[in-house]
Amino acid sequence: MAALLGCLLTLPKSAETAHAAGWTDALRQQVEQIDRTSPGALGVYVKRLDTGETFSYGADQRWYLGSTVKVPVAIAVLQQVDAGKLRLTDQLVLQDTDKVDGSGQLVWRPAGAAYTVDALITRMLGVSDNTAANMLIRRVGLDALNRSNQAAMGAGNTGRLTDFTQIRYDVYAELHPDARRLSNLQLVQVASEPVGPGRLGTIKRAMKKNDAALQAKDFDEAYDRYYRRGFNAATLQGYGQMLEKLVRGQLLSAMGTQRLFTAMKFGTPGEYRLEAGLPKTVKFIHKTGTQYRRACHVGVVNPQNGGARAVVIATCAADLDDQKEAGGVFEDVGRAVRQTVLAGM
Repeated sequence: MAALLGCLLTLPKSAETAHAAGWTDALRQQVEQIDRTSPGALGVYVKRLDTGETFSYGADQRWYLGSTVKVPVAIAVLQQVDAGKLRLTDQLVLQDTDKVDGSGQLVWRPAGAAYTVDALITRMLGVSDNTAANMLIRRVGLDALNRSNQAAMGAGNTGRLTDFTQIRYDVYAELHPDARRLSNLQLVQVASEPVGPGRLGTIKRAMKKNDAALQAKDFDEAYDRYYRRGFNAATLQGYGQMLEKLVRGQLLSAMGTQRLFTAMKFGTPGEYRLEAGLPKTVKFIHKTGTQYRRACHVGVVNPQNGGARAVVIATCAADLDDQKEAGGVFEDVGRAVRQTVLAGM
C-alpha cells in the first residue's frame, strides 16, 4: 500500500512534466511548419509562468522591434511616475521637432498644444502614435530610457533605443547623409509616398540629389543597412523577460502596472495578428510593431494576479510584406499557442 501511495503521489509531477514536454514539442512542430510555408524568417518565444517552461524558436537572435519599443518607453515613463519625478497629470507641450509620420493624429496638431502624460501614454499604446512617443521620450530622456530597458531586458539582449525621428534620419541617411538635414515637416512629406520609387523620388527632391549622388540604390538596400546596425532591436528572450517582470510586478508599482495593462488593451478583445488565433475568452495585454519588411506582436495571456497563470508570447518576422503577410503569420502562431500551450491550462 505504501508503495502504491508513493506512486500516486508522484503522478501529478510526472504528468505535468510530460505535458510540458508535450506542448513545447507540439508547438515546435507547428511553428516550424508556419515558418516553412511563410515568406521570410520567423522568431517565437513563449513561456508559461506557472511552470517556468519555455519555448524558443530563433528567440536568441535580435529582431527589429518597430512600435513594440513603445512598451519599454511606457515602462520608463511610469517608473519616473513611481519615483515621483513625473506625474500623469503633468502636461507636455508639442514641438515641431516631435512630429513624425505614422499612426495617430498628433503630427497634424499645432505646435504649442499641451497634453497630459496620461493622455500621451494612451495615444502611444492605443493607436501607436509616434509623435506621442517622441514627446514622452523627450521628457524621460534617451539615456534614462535605455538604462530602464537594459535593466528590464538584460543589456546583452537589446540594442540602443532611439526616438522615431532618429529612425527616419538613420534610414534615409543610408541613401545620403544630407537626409539628416531634413526638417520634421519634410520627413512627414517624404512618408506621404509609400516605400518605393515614389518615396525615393520625393526624398531626392527634398535633398536636391540625383541618382548618382545616392549611396544606396533603393529603399530595400537602405533599410537592410539600417537593420544591420541593431538599433531598436532585441532578442525575443529579452523582450519576454521584460514582459514577465512586468506582470510579476517587478518593474512598476501596482498602480503603474495596472495603468500599463489598461493602455495595452487589457480586457479589450480584438481580431488582429496573434489575437485572431487566441481564444476570445482570455485576457491579453499586447502591442504590435510594423516597419518596412519587419513586424512583431508581443503580449501576455492572462497577465492578472501577478502572472500566476500567465503565458508570455513574443513573435517577430523579417523579410516579408509587413502589411499583407505578417497578419496571417502571427494569426497562425496565435492558433498554434492556443492548440498547444493553452489547451492544457
